[in-house]
Amino acid sequence: MDLASLFGILGAFSIIGLTMYLGGGISLFFNVHAICIVFVGSFFIVMSKFTIQQFAGILRVAVNAFRHRSIRNEDLIQEAIRIADASRKGGLLSLESIEVSHPFMEKGIQMLVDGHDSEVLQKALRKDMQVTTERHDLGIRFFQTLGELGPAMGMIGTLIGLVQMLSSMDDPKSIGPAMAIALLTTLYGAVLANIIAFPIAEKLRLRADEERINQSLILDALNGIQAGQNPRVIEEVLIKYLPTSRRHLK
Repeated sequence: MDLASLFGILGAFSIIGLTMYLGGGISLFFNVHAICIVFVGSFFIVMSKFTIQQFAGILRVAVNAFRHRSIRNEDLIQEAIRIADASRKGGLLSLESIEVSHPFMEKGIQMLVDGHDSEVLQKALRKDMQVTTERHDLGIRFFQTLGELGPAMGMIGTLIGLVQMLSSMDDPKSIGPAMAIALLTTLYGAVLANIIAFPIAEKLRLRADEERINQSLILDALNGIQAGQNPRVIEEVLIKYLPTSRRHLK
């Protein structure tokens, strides 16, 4: 579980909710019509920009933004060195029973054990990297679009509320509900964009960057293992992925 994402969004909602409560009650800021216009309307519009299969996949990607557990580059490097050492001692076939933590590395190790040459290994794993990047980009585009649509739908709701209010000036009882729609849709649009959609989009972009670096590191490690390089040489190549202050592996 990504506690930063969870605490960040829940914390923002808590602060806003507390402010509403202290200002007269949360019920004042709840309006079904405004919720339908902004939240439901925005999701339907975004859905129209993607296929049903993409939409379902994007929701899984969003869940992964909260469930994802980051893998430290240092841990990947140490694991790669361990595998390289085992390969030097027992050959590539000895890696068949070795435990591997990262699915991308596991796939590469299996290809080494199966005897695929370097060109096939590179082509297959780079294709895998490309598919992973495209999947992340799709999720980022979805939530970026949702964040852009939220305030736009809020403005539409505001205009609807203003029209209803101006058309009922002779009925004081209808002015309040119409004004509530006009103001709350703007609020809901800002909340949808800045507390939900944009933070998730940025989190997915961070995950995509992490995954791309991890996969590139693993690919370099696999190339060295396949070439039979000394584990110390492989380590010297891989630590370049780390900042200078973190290049002293234990």
